[in-house]
Amino acid sequence: MHTFAALMEIGKINKLKIVRETDLGCYLADDTNKEVLLQNSKAKEDLNIGDDLDVFVYKQSEDQIVATRKKPYILFEEFAYLKVKKVNEYGAFLDWGLSTDLLVPFKEQTAKMVEENWYLIFLFTDERTGRLIGSNKINDFVFFDKIDLKTGDEVDLLLYNLTDLGVNTIVNNKYKGLIFQSDIHKNIHPGDKIKGYVRQVREDGKIDIALEPIGYKDSIDKNSNIILSSLKENDGFLELNDKSSPDDIKYALGLSKKAFKKSIGNLYKQKIIELYKDGIKLL
Repeated sequence: MHTFAALMEIGKINKLKIVRETDLGCYLADDTNKEVLLQNSKAKEDLNIGDDLDVFVYKQSEDQIVATRKKPYILFEEFAYLKVKKVNEYGAFLDWGLSTDLLVPFKEQTAKMVEENWYLIFLFTDERTGRLIGSNKINDFVFFDKIDLKTGDEVDLLLYNLTDLGVNTIVNNKYKGLIFQSDIHKNIHPGDKIKGYVRQVREDGKIDIALEPIGYKDSIDKNSNIILSSLKENDGFLELNDKSSPDDIKYALGLSKKAFKKSIGNLYKQKIIELYKDGIKLL
């Protein structure tokens, strides 16, 4: 979530006022008259003293705080799924959408990062330098107690890791969750930001997540799961529809035609499948 603050905050989007112009660029100020340089803005000709700008503020070096009109892929104390551009003796440098890369020091890596790979990252401030750095040590930045969620709540998800059990996700930028394989009925990928629903909050502080509203009538019944499993095994398409013979349906799925028609109707309403003249397709 963006923060439009009267006081300048490093690592966040700030609404600041242009107070003066120099050859280096425009100086912006917050309500306390603290200034920051917006370097050589390409759109300088359309900027005027007194204008308000939404800018990202960060520490470029140990003694220089700067502003940019670019929006980074990650903000202070948030998670994002980022790609490693290079690795050197200081750590890994990730693309976060700005001209300079984001450093993840070796001490903030759960395992040595690899160039071109993607990782879930948390953005925070290095106490020694005051600069923004990233961390891949996710458990250090999520909460496992005092979880303010209950079964059925709609939540924001950031997917980040595929396992045999399912897909790990960050929930509401605060908690860890898991979508079990049996609850996955559409194409999802690490890095996706989607909505989900709390199935249960476990005693260990982790959260089981569903992709459909809890208690949704006939949401995914046993017969629907049989159809979905068969679709996945056949590259997302089955040459069966409501005009198919009962024998063909029974042979392919072990279901009666009545049960088959009811289930594909439910799956179609939930926009999980599409119906065609020659069959059904997984969306």
